[in-house]
Amino acid sequence: MATPPMFDELAQKLKHLAETSPLKDFEKNAKALLGSMFERMDLVTRDEFEAQRELVIKLRQELAELERRVGVLEAQVAGGVDED
Repeated sequence: MATPPMFDELAQKLKHLAETSPLKDFEKNAKALLGSMFERMDLVTRDEFEAQRELVIKLRQELAELERRVGVLEAQVAGGVDED
């Protein structure tokens, strides 16, 4: 499997930093580079992911309940049953 271009670019930049920067500055520069790369990737935090996951679970439950209610109403209409 081919390496994505983004990671090739990252590897090249890190290699360049290691060759041209003093060792004490390498970590700072690497963190800044990685931070900008991750920012461009449009990632979400674990907390944001879990919040969206919980919302989807709740919405699926609500959808299932609404589908059940619509089914009951359709059955009543089809059977001519009055709702009292």
